[in-house]
Amino acid sequence: MSLYLTVKLIHILSGAVLFGTGMGIAFFMVWANRTGDPRAIAAVARIVVVADMIFTATAVVVQPLSGLWLIHLQGYSLWEPWLVVAYALFALTGACWLPVVWIQLRLARLAQEAASQALPLPPRYGRLYLLWSALGIPAFAAVMGIYAMMVFKPAF
Repeated sequence: MSLYLTVKLIHILSGAVLFGTGMGIAFFMVWANRTGDPRAIAAVARIVVVADMIFTATAVVVQPLSGLWLIHLQGYSLWEPWLVVAYALFALTGACWLPVVWIQLRLARLAQEAASQALPLPPRYGRLYLLWSALGIPAFAAVMGIYAMMVFKPAF
């Protein structure tokens, strides 16, 4: 297998990990929250934080490195318009993801505190969960936009 195909495979797989982990985290957090059970939410939120640190964080590092390598191997300019759009979308994704990690930690802590005291979730939990949800929408849209840029390479 050529170097180009190897780097391309790494790039595609890390993109799949980034998107797939995000979708999985969202799915499990939403379903845990639907129960309203602080114990279930605390357990899922702890796992979600670990998954984000292992999978998402790794893919966030691998994506730009493998992407820059592919740009070099293919001879593209770093300033191709479709690449600049992809960079901006990647930055938007990161700007949403960083606070989401903090929010997930806080949600897990609030749910654990409620569970340990056999109390319902506090109002602050609901506000943070709404913010978590709101940040997820532009992040997922941005990732879809990045995929579109990579596949279609539109001329602007």
